Amino acid sequence: MNLVIDIGNTRCKVAIYKDKHLENLQVVQKEELLTAIQQILMNNPINNSILSSVSDFPNDLENLLAEQTSLFMVSHNSSFPFKNKYSTPKTLGIDRMVLVSGAVRKYPNKNVLIIDAGSCITYDFVTENFEYLGGAISPGLAMRYKSLHDYTAKLPFLPINQPENFIGNSTQESIHSGVVNGIIQEINGVIAQYKKKYEHLTIVLTGGDTNFLSKQLKSSIFANQNFLLEGLNELLIFNNYK
Repeated sequence: MNLVIDIGNTRCKVAIYKDKHLENLQVVQKEELLTAIQQILMNNPINNSILSSVSDFPNDLENLLAEQTSLFMVSHNSSFPFKNKYSTPKTLGIDRMVLVSGAVRKYPNKNVLIIDAGSCITYDFVTENFEYLGGAISPGLAMRYKSLHDYTAKLPFLPINQPENFIGNSTQESIHSGVVNGIIQEINGVIAQYKKKYEHLTIVLTGGDTNFLSKQLKSSIFANQNFLLEGLNELLIFNNYK
């Protein structure tokens, strides 16, 4: 069995895979991570582990995984199943590289656009020839709501909500319309740009806002909130951790 760990800024996702099948998934706070991993290792026959992080984590965690499993630490020096054409490869986020790895493993020989709708919205494109060309980064839903409040004197900070009408007839509805419809139009527009150049295009939507956004998009997409975890497991397999 493979233990897959994705460490974010505050929350962490921990998954157990048997080959390519997801057996178990937990979402824990960072301060609870070490205890959660100890429990998993105690109760499951874990052979391999993979760890990806966008923030700091305790050394005890790495030591524990290295002692009890064959540990694969994802870094820019790791072996990935695609050709990286990014002009500044060392600045490319590890999470984006993992998503692209998952895309080329799950959809080989296809042009794939991966849209990760989280704190930021990232767009990553890989060609049918396994060449990663880059993409785009823009603010995510929560960040747009927060920025309207933080950088104005009177606009309220609102929770994410579907607008009742694209014409907002109150300040709150105007904010919902501007943020939500703005993101939907952005995503649809980006997809249209790629389709204009790449007729045969596979689109993957992932990230924390997947379920909220997926029903509102025009294009046919594969919505998978756990695509990053799948990408980590595929990267583990690609590097001969079986």
